[in-house]
Amino acid sequence: MEESPLSAAAAPIASLIQPPAPNSSAAEDRILVDRAQAGDTKAFDDLVRKYTPKLYGLIYNMTSNREDTADLLQDVFAKAYRSIKRFMGKSSFYTWIYSIAVNMSLNFLKKRGRHHKVSLDDVDTGIENDPEFIRVTTANTGTLREVNIHELQKRLNAAMMKLSEDHRTVVTLYDVQGLQHAEISKILGVSEGTVRSRLFYAHRLLQTYLEDFVK
Repeated sequence: MEESPLSAAAAPIASLIQPPAPNSSAAEDRILVDRAQAGDTKAFDDLVRKYTPKLYGLIYNMTSNREDTADLLQDVFAKAYRSIKRFMGKSSFYTWIYSIAVNMSLNFLKKRGRHHKVSLDDVDTGIENDPEFIRVTTANTGTLREVNIHELQKRLNAAMMKLSEDHRTVVTLYDVQGLQHAEISKILGVSEGTVRSRLFYAHRLLQTYLEDFVK
C-alpha cells in the first residue's frame, strides 16, 4: 500500500479527505459491461448505481459546485452509455469511466475558468461531525491549535480551487478517491513519475494554503 506524501504538517488535509474503501470487483464489472454491450439496459443501470457515489465525489472535488457536479455526472454516464460498445476491455471499466469523468471535468473547468468564485454556501458541513477529524484535531493540542472546523473546511475547499486543474485532479484521484499512482497514470495518460511530482507539488501548496491552522 503506497503511503501518501502528505507530511505531518498537513494532518488537517488528511483528516478531511478520506478515501473510500477500495472496490476491485473488475470481474463483476466485466460481466455487467458484456451485458450492457449486448443491449441490457439494466446492466448499465447497475454500473451507474455502483459508480455514482465515486464519480460524484471525484467531480465535486474538482468543481466544488453541486449543480455543476450533478450536470457533469449525467453527461459522463450519457457519454459512457453511447460509447459502451466501443469499450474493448484493454483497461478496467473503472479506469475507462474515470478517464471519461476526468476529461469532461477538465474540459468544463477550462471553459468555466480557473478563477471561479467558490460558493461558501456549497461547502459540505458534514465534516464537523466526522469522528476521525474530531479525534485528529483535538487529540494533540500541543501540535494543533483550536480551530473552527467549518472555517477549516472552507479553507480546504478554497485551497483545492487554487490548484491548477492538473494538480487538483491528482489530489482528488489519490487522496480523495484512494487510487494508486499506477492507476492514476493510466487514467491521465501520464507517467507515474509525473503523477508523483504533481502530487508532491500539490501537497506542498495545500500545506502552504492551510498553514494558518498548523503551528
